[in-house]
Amino acid sequence: MPSHADRNCAAPAGGRSSPGTGRLSIVGIGPGGRDQMTGRARDAIAGADCIIGNGLYLDQIASLLPGKEIIRSSMGKEVERARQAVELACSRAVAVVSGGDPGVYGMASIVLEVLEHSGLDIPVEVVPGVTAATAAASRLGAPLSGDFVVISLSDLLTPWEEIERRFGLAFQMGVPVVLYNPRSRGRRDHLAVALALAMRHLPPKTPVGFVKDAFREGETQTITTLGEAMDRIGEVDMHATIIIGGRETRIWRRGEDAKWIITPRGYERKYLY
Repeated sequence: MPSHADRNCAAPAGGRSSPGTGRLSIVGIGPGGRDQMTGRARDAIAGADCIIGNGLYLDQIASLLPGKEIIRSSMGKEVERARQAVELACSRAVAVVSGGDPGVYGMASIVLEVLEHSGLDIPVEVVPGVTAATAAASRLGAPLSGDFVVISLSDLLTPWEEIERRFGLAFQMGVPVVLYNPRSRGRRDHLAVALALAMRHLPPKTPVGFVKDAFREGETQTITTLGEAMDRIGEVDMHATIIIGGRETRIWRRGEDAKWIITPRGYERKYLY
C-alpha cells in the first residue's frame, strides 16, 4: 500500500487540480458470475492496479483478482469506500466494484459525488452491469417487456413514508413492479405492507415471481400469485428480487410443473401470430 503522502493529491484551495496519472472505474459485475459480466467490466478490472469493494462482491469475482491490490469493505461503508477510491485514483488505476449495475442502487452516485466535491480532475468511467431486475426477469420469462417500476424496500437512505407513497403510485399505474432489498432481519414487515398495497390495485391472480441468488449458487425461483404471495414471505431475504406483475401480466403454464411469466408488449393488438 503506498504511503499517505504518495496518494495525496488534494485540490488546491480555490481551484481544480491538474490531471494526474491515475484513473477511476466504477464497475458493475452483474449477478456476480463471470459469464454475466460484460467484456468491458472484465477489461476494467484487468487493467486496474487496485480493486475496492464490498467483500461479498469481491468474493464473487475472486478468479479475476490475482496480482491486484485488494481493499475489502462492508455494507454501510460506502462513503469511506468512495473517498478512498478517489484518493487512490490520483496516481493509480482504481476499480470500484459494485454488484449489479453501479448506477442502480450501486456505487456510481456516491463515487461521482465524492469526486465532484473533491475538485480533482481524475478520468472516470462508469461500466454498466446486469442489474437484479433484468437478471431475475430472465429466470421468470418475460415479466418486464414494457414499462416497469423498480423500488427498493430499504429505508436506510429513504424514509419509509416516502417509499410507501411511491408504492401507491406505482401500483396505480398497473405496470410490473420490481422490489429490491425486500426483507432483512431489521425490516421484516415492509414486504407485507408492499404486497397489501398491491392488493388494493391489482387482482389476487396477478403473477408474482420470487428469485433468490439469480445466477449464483443456490439459486431458487418461485412463481405464484399476489393472493398467495403473502404466505411465502418467510422465504424472502436480502438476496431475493421480487417481481409483481401488472394488469396484463399472465402465467404461461408448460406441462404440469413448468411455468413462465409473460407481460405482453402489445404485439397482439397489431399483428396476427
